[in-house]
Amino acid sequence: MQNNQNNLDGIPVGSLGLITLKGCEALGEKINNYIVEWRKERENEHKSTIAFSGYQRDNYIIKTNVPRFGSGEAKGVINESVRGNDLYILVDVCNYSLTYSLCGEINHMSPDDHYQDLKRIIAALGGKSRRITVIMPFLYESRQHKRSGRESLDCALALQELIGMGVDNIITFDAHDPRVQNAIPLSGFETVQPTYQFIKALLKNVDDIELDSDHMMMISPDEGAMGRAVYYSNVLGLDMGMFYKRRDYSRIVDGRNPIVAHEFLGSSVEGKDVFIIDDMISSGESMLDVAKELKARKARRVFLASTFGLFTNGMAKFDKAYEDGLFDKILTTNLVYQTPELLSREYYVNVDMSKYIALLIDTLNHDASISHLLNPAEKINKLVEDYKNR
Repeated sequence: MQNNQNNLDGIPVGSLGLITLKGCEALGEKINNYIVEWRKERENEHKSTIAFSGYQRDNYIIKTNVPRFGSGEAKGVINESVRGNDLYILVDVCNYSLTYSLCGEINHMSPDDHYQDLKRIIAALGGKSRRITVIMPFLYESRQHKRSGRESLDCALALQELIGMGVDNIITFDAHDPRVQNAIPLSGFETVQPTYQFIKALLKNVDDIELDSDHMMMISPDEGAMGRAVYYSNVLGLDMGMFYKRRDYSRIVDGRNPIVAHEFLGSSVEGKDVFIIDDMISSGESMLDVAKELKARKARRVFLASTFGLFTNGMAKFDKAYEDGLFDKILTTNLVYQTPELLSREYYVNVDMSKYIALLIDTLNHDASISHLLNPAEKINKLVEDYKNR
């Protein structure tokens, strides 16, 4: 049975429906299986009443399709009734493995394509559902969250557009800058941190970690990840260090100011295991530079963790760094597309988020509080205590 602090006795908002857009089928299937299992086991005296109609089913996934014309244009199609449903739409804007034909040429789907497909499906619903929640783990255009000069504010525009189309809530994970929710201050927006899942995965895959400030240290790779590292340090009782990226602001290379050096702020890491946490690994250059700096300062083992493992430049750089002993494990979630090459690496740890998302959906469908899911400090403390006792 699910490990949930709520009994979930409340009446559901509506009959639950899951819509998994292309590229999210595997994650959506896992989420669906958890909810099916829980609702079969859950005892509720009101399950036979009309308010719970459609509550216990063998499948909650709504069949949808986004067919494309030869020109590359497309349309969203809903293949079954959604009237009165409480819908949760799951989309991975980073899944570039999907392709479509564009005037006879093969074109890979970009974040723009995935976002357009999301809007097509919402438009196809035609306002018939009772509530729409979009679960977008990697927030579309979240790296373009603030303006420097005459620039577009793509993330804010996308959020406002979704709300204007009738979306009630938006759930994302580890937003690059949570302040983007200021664009929709009167609507539901949650940015979820997978803290518990990362700690659980690390302790499961490394059985000799000593969780105290004498043997382990949390590292923020830059000033932007400070809040994340502070939370880990607090719940685990560890010391924390931070790197400051010194950039050359007189030049722009590949759309950004190149990093000149990483300056370290913190106590000695000599002989300690270090856990580097960030929101995403893109090319991996910054994360590997930090690992190299820590090894130069005689850190014992280096664990790299990131919510989103994009690996935009492939795995060769990471393979060489692993062979050179710069790091021991890489942990990323299955919230975005994972290549077969990544999953095959011996140093890679896949952090499964399907159960967590299923808990969020199941709880929200009952209109119950998710506060205990967003701040899992008690669960982390129990996990660490069990690990130490074991």
